Amino acid sequence: MFVVCVYVIWHNFWCLLGVINFKLVLMKYIKPLLMALVIAFSSCSSVKVAVDYDSKVDFKKYKTFAFYKTGIDKAEISDLDKKRILRTIESELTLLGMVKSENPDMLVSIFTKSREKVNVNQNNNFGYGFGWGWNPWMGNGMNNNVNISQYTEGTLFIDFIDKEKKELVWQGVGTGALKIQNRDKKEARIKEFVKEIVSRFPPGKNK
Repeated sequence: MFVVCVYVIWHNFWCLLGVINFKLVLMKYIKPLLMALVIAFSSCSSVKVAVDYDSKVDFKKYKTFAFYKTGIDKAEISDLDKKRILRTIESELTLLGMVKSENPDMLVSIFTKSREKVNVNQNNNFGYGFGWGWNPWMGNGMNNNVNISQYTEGTLFIDFIDKEKKELVWQGVGTGALKIQNRDKKEARIKEFVKEIVSRFPPGKNK
């Protein structure tokens, strides 16, 4: 009977040790990877859009548009990216029924800016615990892992200007991550920015 009890205890000990090792491996390697994927998805997939406009303007009167070269030339991005942005704006406005014209009702201008941002996330592994948050009461046996990711946050301004009055009547601002690794992804990301912004024009269309 004594031998059986010793065997059971010994067997359970090694089973428990295996579970602990598995959990430690899971927390050390798998969880940081999952966290990185969550951060990358959340930071790179969404475009935050803010819109401002003149509430006294009847936007239905704008039927034609043209690009405002003076304003566009001031945007500090490559000519290739400017072309990508303008082509997408033209496509989206055309879908709204507007026509590009040499004698337009509305002028379109753009402006861009960017800044570097850093995400800092801390994982802690302690005993049997599963948690991504930091616990100040845990001290002994804790393995702290700090994950740092850096990305560029870009902001695109799209301005619609009344040509006759020479006044800004509508502005859409899109902000999001710009971690671009190749040309195709860059083009897709730019299209996403523009579409999200122009989808808010004209004001009140989604009401």
